[in-house]
Amino acid sequence: MKDEIKIVAKNKKATFDYFILTKYEAGIELFGTEIKSIRLGNVNLKDSYCEIDNGEMFVLGMHISPYEKGSYFNKEPLRPKKLLMHKKEIMTLLGKVKQDGLTLIPLSLYFKGSKLKLEIGLCKGKKLYDKRDTIAKKESDRQIERQLKERNTY
Repeated sequence: MKDEIKIVAKNKKATFDYFILTKYEAGIELFGTEIKSIRLGNVNLKDSYCEIDNGEMFVLGMHISPYEKGSYFNKEPLRPKKLLMHKKEIMTLLGKVKQDGLTLIPLSLYFKGSKLKLEIGLCKGKKLYDKRDTIAKKESDRQIERQLKERNTY
């Protein structure tokens, strides 16, 4: 019960635009009104990405809507948010990003117990033909599901 996971937001665009090679879990440094807004589900990961600067990792482009009852305690919705990871993990990720030309993309935001965690993917960008293959595969899966439903209804 202590490590119960409740997903708040997913970045569906990331799975369409990128090949996800590995996944990492990071804590995130936020203020009280931001947490309250996230608990209400007012967060968007769509155009966000991670950047490493001076040995610290930040998530940029993550939009957290201002909390309605927060008054002057509210922070800027698109401010850079610091991620909490071990220094060794950050340095290995920095090496992979610099050397291999990979990208760090937030995949999902979830509560693990009472702590808020961000799942980060080490990703490689898809080409246009890869995206077309993904769309074709989804359409064929939908068609198969429809056929199975029709068979089962009779």
